Amino acid sequence: MTTYECKTCGKLAREEGHLCDPQKVKEVYTCEHCERTVTKKKHVCKPVLAKTNFFCGGCGRVAVEKEEICTPEPIE
Repeated sequence: MTTYECKTCGKLAREEGHLCDPQKVKEVYTCEHCERTVTKKKHVCKPVLAKTNFFCGGCGRVAVEKEEICTPEPIE
């Protein structure tokens, strides 16, 4: 089934008429931490932030587990 995301607010819908500025999304994911439907597999939500233990020394991305990033550094 086709999914659309609003370019303005980021909301998702199955029909483009329900959004103010829709764009087609190729894939959607369910976040394992907050169970929201999201368009980015590496989305950061409140539950992830609460459990964040590492950041990437290269790009700055945060992660719960050090295996999720390329150059893990502990957050202290």
